[in-house]
Amino acid sequence: MKAYSVDLRQKIIDAYNQGNISQRKLAQQFNVALSFVQKLLKQYRETGNIAPKVRTKQTPIKLTPDQLAILRDLVIKNNDATLDELRIWLAEETGVLIGRSTVDRMVKRLNLTRKRNHRRHKQK
Repeated sequence: MKAYSVDLRQKIIDAYNQGNISQRKLAQQFNVALSFVQKLLKQYRETGNIAPKVRTKQTPIKLTPDQLAILRDLVIKNNDATLDELRIWLAEETGVLIGRSTVDRMVKRLNLTRKRNHRRHKQK
């Protein structure tokens, strides 16, 4: 999600500083979440800055390069496997159990595609 503009943030701060308006009413007036107004006001009080916070540290990748190579091999050999199957096989090979969505992100990171076998998923 894209951060709210500094212009909108300034309008919220200005409206709050004029007084006699609750945070809830501010949120309704500017069509933003109450939690956003609360965090913005807290940030403004503590730092005097209203600019969006810049994410400085990326979440580290869950798998090592060796584990990614194993996942690559699994996907290439079993390109119609489900994400659950891939995560279980990866856990058996590496001892690392990751979530289904993480498997999906890692497969995308490897620029691999999976073929879906529709016969496998038909209901009986």
